[in-house]
Amino acid sequence: MRTRKSFPIALSIAGSDSGGGAGIQADLQTFSALGVHGTTVITCLTAQNPRQVIGVQAAGSDMVRRQLEAVFAELPPRAIKTGMLYRTEIIMEVVRFLERRRQAPLVVDPVMVSTSGAPLLEPAAIEAVRHDLMPLAALVTPNVDEAVLLLERPLRAPADLREAAREIHRRWGCAALVKGGHLRHLREAVDFFYDGRTELLLSAPRIPGLSTHGTGCTYSAAIAAGLAKGESLITAVRRAKTFITAAIAQSRRAAKHFVLNWREG
Repeated sequence: MRTRKSFPIALSIAGSDSGGGAGIQADLQTFSALGVHGTTVITCLTAQNPRQVIGVQAAGSDMVRRQLEAVFAELPPRAIKTGMLYRTEIIMEVVRFLERRRQAPLVVDPVMVSTSGAPLLEPAAIEAVRHDLMPLAALVTPNVDEAVLLLERPLRAPADLREAAREIHRRWGCAALVKGGHLRHLREAVDFFYDGRTELLLSAPRIPGLSTHGTGCTYSAAIAAGLAKGESLITAVRRAKTFITAAIAQSRRAAKHFVLNWREG
């Protein structure tokens, strides 16, 4: 009998997006496009579409733990990413579980606010992200708004992003990828990566006229997919930048909205 090839496995711990453009749905699209089997732990149900978040219902921490146990029992991931965790109880359940299983690299996308401006992390939970989750991470991937909340200071220019990546590494010991897509006055979408040794400036032309949803989820999921396939962190970050740039450039309409095109290439 011919030996079948196997898929590397990645895990997304995040919320469900009923509009299909972000969260768990975007992560699974990304994993599939990049040749990785995606597993999930759903932390929240959200009623949302590209225009707005209508409602959020958090999973119980016990159910979050049961999902983690089910995945790790039979489908142990080679890389993990977190997205929307929403409340302190969920964050601490994830932290307690992952502290005992430190083999797989963890990518933390500190999801705090939706593209439409709706809060996706309770204010009281920010300290749990800072104090408990980030020290477990191999990489943290905040956008400008999230980095402002984490560091409690304004970021207005590319030089600020560079210093923010260095400060995250100093404070929490993890690599940082600070994303500048929300700096709308720039003609380029610039991101700064720093891991204590290597610094990268990742830049791509900004595409005018597009309002896309789920770019942060897709970017961090692409990094996790690369790590699951055995790529180095730097290689995974570089390839993920290429992937998200293409997904935006090749976006298509679904009804009245632009949606990312997750097909690789």
